Amino acid sequence: MVDLSSASAVVTGAASGIGEALAQRLLEKGASVVIGDLDAARLETAAARLDIDHPGRVSHVAGDAADPDHVAALVAAAGEVDVFFANAGVFKGFGLDATDAEWALSWDVNVRSHVLAARALVPGWLERGEGCFVSTASAAGLLTQLGSPTYSTTKHAAVGFAEWLAATYGDRGLQVVCACPMGVQTDMLAAGTSSDDADATLGMKSVVTAGEPLTPLAVADTVLDAVEAGRFFALPHPEVGMMYARKAADTDHWITGMQRFRTSLE
Repeated sequence: MVDLSSASAVVTGAASGIGEALAQRLLEKGASVVIGDLDAARLETAAARLDIDHPGRVSHVAGDAADPDHVAALVAAAGEVDVFFANAGVFKGFGLDATDAEWALSWDVNVRSHVLAARALVPGWLERGEGCFVSTASAAGLLTQLGSPTYSTTKHAAVGFAEWLAATYGDRGLQVVCACPMGVQTDMLAAGTSSDDADATLGMKSVVTAGEPLTPLAVADTVLDAVEAGRFFALPHPEVGMMYARKAADTDHWITGMQRFRTSLE
C-alpha cells in the first residue's frame, strides 16, 4: 500500500467537493498534491485555500480530465506519481431525452478520463512495482441512479474499469480503490435538488432519501482509509454494501423494490 505521508498525489475534479476534500486530507497526512479541474478560477481559489495551511505542497493545473494533454500535464507537474485520484465527474442527462452530447460528455468524464490516466501511469507503476489508482465511481455504479441513465450507465462502467485494473494488475504492484458513495453535500447534489427537470429531481430525491448525504471530508476519510488498508471498495455509506449484496442475491426482487421506490418519489 502507498505511504500517504510521503506520497506524490494527483486529484482531478478538485476545485470543490470530494476532490478538494481528498486534497485537504492528503496534505494533512503529509503528501504533496497536484489538483486539477476544468474551472480554472475555482481551482486557483481552492489551491490558494489549501496552500495557507500546507505551503509549498499543493500545485494546480486547470484543464479537462478527459484530455490526454491535460493528463500529461498533471503527471508532469507531480513528477513521480504515487497515487492518482480519478475524481472528476459529471451528472448530466436525464431520462430518454438525454442528448447525444450529454451521453458523450458523461462517457468522456466519468469513464474515458480514467482510461487516459491509467494509460499514462500504469506502465511506469508496473516497472516500479507499485502505484495506486483511485476511482471515484458512485453507489449508482453498484446499484442504479433513478432519473439519469447517463450517470447510472457510466458509473457502472467506472466500477467495471476499476475491477478490470485490479484483476489485471493487482498482483503486479498496482493497488486499485473504487469509491462508491451515495449522496454527498456538493454543488452537484444541490443543482439536482433545485432542478426544474422532473427526472433530475427524481434522481436527487432518490439519493437523499436512500441515505443521509455526507460531507466531502467524511467521504475523503473513508476513501483514504481504504487506500491505507488495501481495500478495493470504499463505501462511505456502509448500507450500500448491503444493498449491493441483496441485489446480487435476488435481482428480480431488487428491481421490483426499485420500481416501488421510484413510484413513491414521483
